[in-house]
Amino acid sequence: MSDRGLLFLFSIFMIVVSLGAAAYLLATGQALTIDGLFTVLVALLTAVVFALYIMFVIHRAMEPAKPPAKPAAQA
Repeated sequence: MSDRGLLFLFSIFMIVVSLGAAAYLLATGQALTIDGLFTVLVALLTAVVFALYIMFVIHRAMEPAKPPAKPAAQA
């Protein structure tokens, strides 16, 4: 597997884990404290950062390939 594929899968994993952590904190009521609130915000921010990376990777993959460079003219 290529390094980009591995990073893509790792990003998906991190998004799921971050959203799961935020949901757990909300479900157990721990998000109602100041510490819990900041932990939820960090988890959601982590999910957003990895989601932005995935969006960048997808948009980059959808770009048309650049044509090969022309060889230099010889004198």
